[in-house]
Amino acid sequence: MLRLSNLLVLQGKSIFVSNMRSVSSLVLDKGFVNGEWVTASSKKTFDVFNPATEEIVGKCADMDQNDTLKAIDAAYATFHTREWQTSTAKERSTLLKKWFTLLEQNKDEIAKIMTAESGKPIVESLGEVAYGNSFVEWFAEEARRIYGEIVPSPVAFRKLMMTREPIGVAGLITPWNFPHAMITRKAAAAIAAGCTVVIKPAEDTPLTALALAKLADDAGFPKGVINVVTSSRQHAAEVGNLLCTSPKVAGISFTGSTEVGKLLYKQCSVGIKRIGLELGGNAPFIVFDNADLDKAVNGAMTSKFRNCGQTCVSANRFLVQEGVYDEFVSRVTSAVKSLKIGDGKKNGIQIGPLINKAQLSKVTDLVNDAKAKGGEIIHGGRPLTEIGPLFYEPTIITNTKPDMRIYNEEVFGPVVSFIKFRTEEEALQIANSTQRGLAGYFYSENLNQVFRVARQLEVGMIGINEGLISCTEAAFGGIKESGIGREGSKHGIDDYVHIKYYCIGNLN
Repeated sequence: MLRLSNLLVLQGKSIFVSNMRSVSSLVLDKGFVNGEWVTASSKKTFDVFNPATEEIVGKCADMDQNDTLKAIDAAYATFHTREWQTSTAKERSTLLKKWFTLLEQNKDEIAKIMTAESGKPIVESLGEVAYGNSFVEWFAEEARRIYGEIVPSPVAFRKLMMTREPIGVAGLITPWNFPHAMITRKAAAAIAAGCTVVIKPAEDTPLTALALAKLADDAGFPKGVINVVTSSRQHAAEVGNLLCTSPKVAGISFTGSTEVGKLLYKQCSVGIKRIGLELGGNAPFIVFDNADLDKAVNGAMTSKFRNCGQTCVSANRFLVQEGVYDEFVSRVTSAVKSLKIGDGKKNGIQIGPLINKAQLSKVTDLVNDAKAKGGEIIHGGRPLTEIGPLFYEPTIITNTKPDMRIYNEEVFGPVVSFIKFRTEEEALQIANSTQRGLAGYFYSENLNQVFRVARQLEVGMIGINEGLISCTEAAFGGIKESGIGREGSKHGIDDYVHIKYYCIGNLN
């Protein structure tokens, strides 16, 4: 069986095999609705590209509002069937465990698909698969721990009870930067709670979503429990709008930009719909004079350059105290210069391409703006067209000032901008001077300072002497304009259940 990494090349062009099943049983070209693999009602398709090479690696059904309505109807009908309504937590747990087992058995193939459509290095794709699979395992276990309450009554001869019940159909809108984990983190929690789901993956990375759906189908999920609607960018807005406004969809979970999140929030207000939002960040990375610089450099590289800087919790503003500023900048610069850049499917590659031309243009504009306003580019600062059309050289900027866009905006690319500070109070003022509040990082060996700074940082998650904070067991989410609700942990169930109160009266 041919693999994605072994696509034949003839006269400089990839030979695209129209029957993608001959490439891999997990590379699919249709949407998944009510347990069936379906084409778009328009019969239209769209191409999926490898951002490292711009070669076509797949075709997907270009589904629109009509197709989405069918998926919503299927999820809604299944949710109200006796089979699903009476399913026990143990039965749902068993289904999720079967899905987890199949995901683990096919982790290498999923990782290859992910690298082919997202460009991230294969080692990172394997890491994401392990991370994403862990949510399915976790919520398989949490399904049996969705407890209710017995409440002491203030009135004799009454019993008061509260149960947590599934909200109904959940619409899941997921991003391109983590096409596996952002689906499993949402879908596994929703299914554990007893919901059914309609998944809208990003138009750049739909193949991973379809592979996950195929393995869920193989695990034996009833028809209509999991539905996947793929669409091009042309139809993305209408699909998202229908998920937000349909009275048959009880809740929306979205991971993506703050700007789109605000739009979805507004659309959901029409039906007072349950919504969970995990939005953009502007994470500070603070290094105090007393920090262990070896740990700080390692943390900086991990946080900043994972997935080419295209993560919502990526360190965005590097605030370094004046006593260690020069040394820290020098060490990070040396580490950046050693990074290996290229096609993610090749061994040893650490930095892949940006996802698309729009992202390349954004990063280029931010760097050029900083340079024009007095920023010093001490490394990088240009697209690496000699490697590929969407590669950008890891870049280090010093003398960063408040009037620069890069000082205030999320980069979402491989760019480090340094800001020197004198006092703890100054660092906190800079760190908190944004409406984003997803993640933050700081390095200090002073225990008093650790608790003092952690308390005052206005973010939902903090890495203290640590650059990699995400794990299944922890509650993931932000404050301010970085979102609503939490994913992962036992709190990941909360968006998919409501509390029903029973008052049983006139008991003898």
